[in-house]
Amino acid sequence: MTAPANIVTAAQLRSRRILIIDDEEANVLLLKTLLEREGYSDLICLTNPLEALESFVQQEPHLVLLDLMMPDMDGYQLLEAFRRQTLEGAFRPVLVLTADTNIGARRRALALGAKDFVSKPFDIVEVALRISNLLETQILYERLMARG
Repeated sequence: MTAPANIVTAAQLRSRRILIIDDEEANVLLLKTLLEREGYSDLICLTNPLEALESFVQQEPHLVLLDLMMPDMDGYQLLEAFRRQTLEGAFRPVLVLTADTNIGARRRALALGAKDFVSKPFDIVEVALRISNLLETQILYERLMARG
């Protein structure tokens, strides 16, 4: 028996490509481990934010997990660059994960195109659920756009 067309399966979610960008290697490892445990395997992990834009363009991730406070190029600069590189009408969500709990940081990130925001230290179950929700929304958006 097949699932109705409006249902997103776990396999469809787990097949999505996720780009993780955080200058702290321990944070990248934590997110990678969490995602692998959840069944995701198409993961791109970066600790150098200067490599992020090229990876975003070349790898075309379905979801980006982004730290805000990084050296050389911060998450705000990357959000602006991602927005410029995203085709009109495309939905490539960014989930910001940051230790900056300032309401201004949250508002600025959301204004620059982030679709969700989680403060560090974060609850791993909550982050896994938010990732799943964003990917499900993206799949449903793609289906809607394909209908014309």
